[in-house]
Amino acid sequence: MARTAAKSLFTADLIVPAIGDAFRKLNPRELIRNPVMFTTAIVATLLTLLLVVGHDGLGIGFKLQLVIWLWLTVLFGTFAEAIAEGRGKAQAASLRATKAELTAKRVKGAGVEDVAASALRIGDVVVVETGELIPSDGEVVEGVASVNEAAITGESAPVIREAGGDRSAVTAGTRVLSDRIKVRVTVNPGQGFLDRMIALVEGAERQKTPNEIALTILLVGLTIIFLIAVATIPGFASYAGGGIPVAMLAALLITLIPTTIAALLSAIGIAGMDRLVRFNVLAKSGRAVEAAGDIDVLLLDKTGTITVGDRQASEFRAVGGASQTDLAEAALLASLADETPEGRSIVVLAREQFAVTTTALPAGAEVIPFTAQTRISGVQIAGSLIQKGAVDSILRANPGAGETAAATELRRITDEIARAGGTPLAVAQDGRLLGAIFLKDVVKAGIRERFGELRQMGIRTVMITGDNPLTAAAIAAEAGVDDFLAQATPEDKLALIRKEQQGGRLVAMCGDGTNDAPALAQADVGVAMNTGTQAAREAGNMVDLDSDPTKLIEVVGLGKQLLMTRGALTTFSVANDVAKYFAIIPAMFVVLYPGLAVLNVMGLATPQSAILSAIIFNALIIPLLVPLALKGVAYKPMGAGPLLARNLAVYGLGGLVAPFIGIKIIDLAVTGLGLA
Repeated sequence: MARTAAKSLFTADLIVPAIGDAFRKLNPRELIRNPVMFTTAIVATLLTLLLVVGHDGLGIGFKLQLVIWLWLTVLFGTFAEAIAEGRGKAQAASLRATKAELTAKRVKGAGVEDVAASALRIGDVVVVETGELIPSDGEVVEGVASVNEAAITGESAPVIREAGGDRSAVTAGTRVLSDRIKVRVTVNPGQGFLDRMIALVEGAERQKTPNEIALTILLVGLTIIFLIAVATIPGFASYAGGGIPVAMLAALLITLIPTTIAALLSAIGIAGMDRLVRFNVLAKSGRAVEAAGDIDVLLLDKTGTITVGDRQASEFRAVGGASQTDLAEAALLASLADETPEGRSIVVLAREQFAVTTTALPAGAEVIPFTAQTRISGVQIAGSLIQKGAVDSILRANPGAGETAAATELRRITDEIARAGGTPLAVAQDGRLLGAIFLKDVVKAGIRERFGELRQMGIRTVMITGDNPLTAAAIAAEAGVDDFLAQATPEDKLALIRKEQQGGRLVAMCGDGTNDAPALAQADVGVAMNTGTQAAREAGNMVDLDSDPTKLIEVVGLGKQLLMTRGALTTFSVANDVAKYFAIIPAMFVVLYPGLAVLNVMGLATPQSAILSAIIFNALIIPLLVPLALKGVAYKPMGAGPLLARNLAVYGLGGLVAPFIGIKIIDLAVTGLGLA
């Protein structure tokens, strides 16, 4: 699976525009959306004014440095958000290039008329021929064609799009490589997938998620608490017979409030959405991405997700005295005209295991096509009728064979095949049962290990299939899923999702058909395939542009990475505040309370150098953490307990140690340069 190439974090075409955007984001109407950074900007403005009119005994050089570093703290915060948005804008530019103004051949009466793609409306039918770009999102209503979707999905291999079924959806900007199709437009201008992707990556539709809102409220609460605490300090200082300069109080407030995580919070959210888009998954909301990180139950279709999708003939089992060679020859003749993957696999098995050399049907042979009503196919050769199909259908078509010993043996073999997770096909010749073909569902390589990873995450996997319970149980055991739902109808899927949700669990599922739409709409995370029906794509809150159902596993991982990145950096931010307290509080009060000198565990040179070093560290840590915020914390599948322990060990302990080292180094530099 090819992914959209990600730009480096440090290219000039990203950083230069981000610097300009960082200054534009100092607009109070934008800045107030981040209350912590807005508070920092107010404090920086106050100190800027005091730099001109204030007389508090502090040197103007010292106060000027404080002002500069406070404004840099704000700018680094806006820069983090700007560079995250810049990555999206760069991708949006490439998408816009794909969405150049297209022309369409709209069907009008018995002919066609050339119109701009922007003039198309829902229900219009357009003709697209070899080499032409599809002008609008829609569904193929006539014909079949090979389509290059690389401009959208990044996949180099062309795909087949045809009328009917679940492979009829096409996207604007993709190119028809062969044949001719008619497409019915399903969206109005400005509402297609490209338009929605552009809006998404630019952040125009990105709203804060519940988790992000809750964390913002927490940060605002902490800011208010520390603001009140700092406001009480002058009273204590006055009681002790001294005073604290306003610049000192301002520095203390900024080091107390959680500026680090507040500066990076928006960038983390934008980057999380951006990573999903670069993974070729279109999320309709940030809530869906976040919910993916909290999933408890994952529902997956068997065919195409857990298995490769095409059943393969693996064994011939003869009955009633017929030899395996007789069965293989009859099965091959009945399958020579069968172009399905199952039919081709029967021919291959007969040739490889029994050296059947027939390569074509003899002249005059009459092919009996498969129909949904009969569930039988076959061939009539020189008056001999060979039939292949579902066991019950073959027995119904040959009433005299149903009461024989061969029929009893066939039913026993059928049960054995079903218990082994296979599908039996019966073969009969001129009313005589020859035996059964074992069609095996091939479980995808490595899928069992993938489900093991999900189990480590605490996610329960459920396989959804239309197979009978015996077959479903065998496939479930081989694949390693935790549970299965057999003979599933749309109502059964919906009922299962509601049952899990009523138990307080979050549910994810993927689907591509109209019959999946109710369940996709009900699931907390519903991933629809881009090749699926319009109903499925509208019902889901994510669309996989690669139409790879197994990607749901990666989507869960990306959601968890987003939540973990936010949690890890919050832990780091809170932890490094502790070290800053040890730097700045003793420096402020040591004159009034000499006993506080024992808290100067870093051995900082002077009160002024201690305060300045803490403020400088507070500013510099933000850009240093920007790459981590944008790339995300590396995620490994594990339970909540070990994950929390790892988070605290790496980012909690790191948040404590880093400031002690960083502030001390800055203090040595500040003192050595005579800046304080």
